[in-house]
Amino acid sequence: MLPGEDRAARRVLTVCLAAGATTLLDQSVLNIAVPALRQSLSATAMDVQWIVSGYSLAFGLALVPGGSLGDVRGRKHLFLVGLATFVVCGVIAATGTRPGTVVAARLVQGAGAGLVNSQVIGTLQDVFRGLDRARALGLYAVTGGVAAALGPALGGALVALCGPGTGWRLCLLLSAPCGVVTLWLAARRLPPPRRVAAPGRPDVWGLVCVAALTLSLMLPFMRTPGSGRAVTLWGAAAFAAAGALVLGQWWRIRRERVPLLHPALVRSAPYALGTVVAMAQFGSSMAASLVLTLFLQSGLGLSALTTAAVTLPSAVAMGVSSAVAWRVVRRIGAHTVTAGLALGILALLGGALAATHLPLAVLPVALAVVQLGAGVAGGLAVSPNQARVLQHAPAEAAGVAGGILQMAQRIAAAVCLSAVSGIYLRGSTGAEGAEGAAPRSAFAVASVVCAGLLGVGLVLSAVLRREPSAVRHPSPAVVPDPSTTPPANRRTTRRPRDPAG
Repeated sequence: MLPGEDRAARRVLTVCLAAGATTLLDQSVLNIAVPALRQSLSATAMDVQWIVSGYSLAFGLALVPGGSLGDVRGRKHLFLVGLATFVVCGVIAATGTRPGTVVAARLVQGAGAGLVNSQVIGTLQDVFRGLDRARALGLYAVTGGVAAALGPALGGALVALCGPGTGWRLCLLLSAPCGVVTLWLAARRLPPPRRVAAPGRPDVWGLVCVAALTLSLMLPFMRTPGSGRAVTLWGAAAFAAAGALVLGQWWRIRRERVPLLHPALVRSAPYALGTVVAMAQFGSSMAASLVLTLFLQSGLGLSALTTAAVTLPSAVAMGVSSAVAWRVVRRIGAHTVTAGLALGILALLGGALAATHLPLAVLPVALAVVQLGAGVAGGLAVSPNQARVLQHAPAEAAGVAGGILQMAQRIAAAVCLSAVSGIYLRGSTGAEGAEGAAPRSAFAVASVVCAGLLGVGLVLSAVLRREPSAVRHPSPAVVPDPSTTPPANRRTTRRPRDPAG
């Protein structure tokens, strides 16, 4: 890459990282303000669940059609439209006086964020190649993860400084100046729009089926417990949506049209397993973060500033561990993701034990230590797993692979946010007892559920590490561990150490 081209590429990368950080910060910064928002708007538990999980749902569903439109019509204009929609709807949500207004604004804002991030993924793939592309995508994942971890601390500071009534509105407005600056930078620095694919019809039927399946899994947790018949009906609806999705994909393949789930991606075991691992990790971490803030504020009555102090170690630890994760990968290879997931499970179980056994005086300190471990776990798991997944995407589906991965993570977050917060909110309304016994028990149950999700990811990560194709082509983002490289390929796949990291 020539010096001038290198500078231009770095400017593009700066814009893409700013967009990813802004849209992911917007969701996590609201978590800590949920109790204040709920009280200010007299919102029900279902309203709260729609506000926090509806954003992720719309975000995920907009990724794939947004990516397809970017391939056909060019990315810059769609990036600007999506980011402008994101900023405007953020202002509407921040100034809303009724729960329905906030829910609707967050849904549209999530769709705008999905449109932006689909162009980010496509732009990084257009501008960068080989090792540079892997590093750019890794930086994008790390930046988003650190922003999501930093959100609760920023939100807590705003609520503490400005009061609950104004604080939650400022949390929603925080993304507006960031979005405006990113919008200005994008207009100046993103490359001119150009087509990279021939026009084609998006798989609308596939998206409708995915949305129906997601809602069928979300809604039972957003309602009060019903009869066994209601559960059966929701299960039947989910089964029908899944069947319709499979039939729709088969029909499009028979008609030689590109389906929502590209057949090459479905046939790639490392890609499919790694995507499920990413879903488990992302959904678990988002849900655990929301439940922690609800527990500390609504359950134990702690201030927003104390809650922010408890969550801050997670952001710091994730930033540090993400920066050194590549060194860990060089030493232990594919074991890095597995180790990160195992540490995350221990952190969640440790938090559950602390909540049920420690007195209130020392509980915040113990949970802060737990958050430190959770941050390290996230840094070890997120970026290395993404690099591992995307490098195993077949060449004929490389463009859509990132969009499908992001969509799967967002849909997992929507379902997990609804399910786990519903478990906590219903469990925390029992008899209080000493020092909030009901919220403590509910938090412990929710934490164990999140640990179970990570357990699923841990098992699949171990299986993925043993997949023959998972080590056949080492990731260009890292130097492979010789112990995980087949003997015949050790000489040809070894790379020199990169002094820049």
